[in-house]
Amino acid sequence: MSDAGHGDFEFERKFFVRALPDAALSEPDPVLIVQSYFLAADGYALRIRLQGPAPAGPLPGDERELLEAASFTFCALTAKGPYVGGTRYEAERELDVTAGLAMVRLGGDLVAKLRYALWLGTDGWVVDSFLGRNAPLVVAECERGGPVTDLVIPDFCVSEVSDDPRFANDSLATSPYRHWSATYESELAERGPRFLTEFGHNELGLPT
Repeated sequence: MSDAGHGDFEFERKFFVRALPDAALSEPDPVLIVQSYFLAADGYALRIRLQGPAPAGPLPGDERELLEAASFTFCALTAKGPYVGGTRYEAERELDVTAGLAMVRLGGDLVAKLRYALWLGTDGWVVDSFLGRNAPLVVAECERGGPVTDLVIPDFCVSEVSDDPRFANDSLATSPYRHWSATYESELAERGPRFLTEFGHNELGLPT
């Protein structure tokens, strides 16, 4: 959530990545995130998010099994609006972890991922490696306190998907990547990589 005077709005750009970059693999402590979406329609979403340290060893391939394998240390309830022009409404409130976990166990469409935090150039990035039904999708995001303009884009970013609703977490909860990955790869092969131009100058190929 933005904390730079823009209220309950977040500013981010999102990119498709083929595999975890070396900079992420060197991060020793990725965070496990499990999100349960109780509403996901027309760009609006209502979710409960649980996060904590990733368990040691191989992770279960099912999102609900991850709920039992992990030890969560943070929980929040979040309301989101549609993504418009690099901006999305997001209001968040922290919840008691025990209560949040109980609600997630009762229902909602799940998304699970490992999150790696990186500092590249002058920007902070997160790289999400999705688990369960959305494996092996990897997505990188740059978020700022204001519009993400004049961005230096790391060389592991294959193509921008900021404006592709299929890559929104709330969409992945109900339409997992495995169901349409072949379609996306065909689209990418036909048109090639794309990077949005309405956010100023893009500098491509930041070494990592």
